[in-house]
Amino acid sequence: MFTIRVYGLLVHGERVLVSEEVIKGRPISKFPGGGLEYGEGLKDCLVREIREEMGLDAIGLEHFYTTDFFQQSAFHSDPMQVVSVYYRFQVNALEQLPLGSPVVHEGSGQPGGEVFLWRDLSLPAEAAVSLPIDRVVWRMLQQRW
Repeated sequence: MFTIRVYGLLVHGERVLVSEEVIKGRPISKFPGGGLEYGEGLKDCLVREIREEMGLDAIGLEHFYTTDFFQQSAFHSDPMQVVSVYYRFQVNALEQLPLGSPVVHEGSGQPGGEVFLWRDLSLPAEAAVSLPIDRVVWRMLQQRW
């Protein structure tokens, strides 16, 4: 079994946007994004996720990385391989990012529990993000900046 995840990399200067949230009772720092839905394209997934999570439109999507190694999902008890796809993206108005307080998910009117914040690229991957594939991507970002 597979789960396909699509994540966005919003880089501003020497900082990268991350999401802090609780997933299955565990606090997680990760890149914004989420799961691919049936019938959806990869870029469409990321645009939807950014709109739902931040209320903004992701623009200028450029492929950055696709998982090239096996990763068991930390959130499934049955065997479940995670395939993650990462895109760099922009938004029209950085000042409209919902930074620092829990966001309300579009359409639900309920807080999603996610808090968005900037992380400095100088941080070690283990201090910046929680998920193994995200840590690989964090190191790749550090090498390019």
